[in-house]
Amino acid sequence: MNNLTDIATQIRRDIVRMVHGASSGHPGGSLGCTDFLTVLYFKIMTLQLPFSMSGLNEDVFFLSNGHISPLFYAVLARRGYFDIDELKTFRKINSRLQGHPTTHEHLPGIRVASGSLGQGLSVAIGAALAKKYNQDHCFVYTLVGDGELQEGQNWEAILFAAHNKVDNLILTVDFNGQQIDGSTKQVLHLGNIGEKFSAFGWQVFTMDGHNLEDIENTILNAKESHGNGLPKVIIMTTSMGKGVPFMEGSHEWHGIAPNDQQLAHALQVLGETNLGDY
Repeated sequence: MNNLTDIATQIRRDIVRMVHGASSGHPGGSLGCTDFLTVLYFKIMTLQLPFSMSGLNEDVFFLSNGHISPLFYAVLARRGYFDIDELKTFRKINSRLQGHPTTHEHLPGIRVASGSLGQGLSVAIGAALAKKYNQDHCFVYTLVGDGELQEGQNWEAILFAAHNKVDNLILTVDFNGQQIDGSTKQVLHLGNIGEKFSAFGWQVFTMDGHNLEDIENTILNAKESHGNGLPKVIIMTTSMGKGVPFMEGSHEWHGIAPNDQQLAHALQVLGETNLGDY
């Protein structure tokens, strides 16, 4: 298997090309979470192919912030869930690769529609409880955005998970400080997220979302604490648009596509890999 750095670079190339090709999409958060999902899918999770909707006896992942679908689709394709060439159909008419992941097209790797923010954590908790009831010792992972935590349903779910000791759940928060209308501090300040989760009865970890070694070690540490009755949350610091300098750290790239010149510059900066573009 190619090394994780090359895989992450190629996935970033896929993201900017997909969004450019559709003239729409969400590159900023997708680029920011690339390193995390690369480590998760190519190093950490126990997976079974061909894809089974049940997820029994394998780790499962739920993307709650579904607008970063370019990243999710690229990871799934590069991991072997479906043909890489299908990435060129992103957001096209009759494509399975819609702007937000859906289930009615039966795209391998997608277990829940995630267009409306705030719901993924609740779904993940249900899946984690099902694994406990089935004596399935694999883990459930989910990713939410920091701005998404402004949705009230999350905090009901956070209370529920702690009360029910859902300790086979590992939630990661993409803490990039940006959302569609500006910084999270300006729109609705979240305060100290780690202290909030701790007060709600969760075990809290922190990591650098762009350090592959730190990502791997932190997730493994969270897994090792399984059995203590505490759900786990990882506060992951990232930069929106990571890898493409003119996009980095700016909420303006939350949901717009690069033009031809910007795409060419992004691809030049990212560099080529031996995996090859779709």
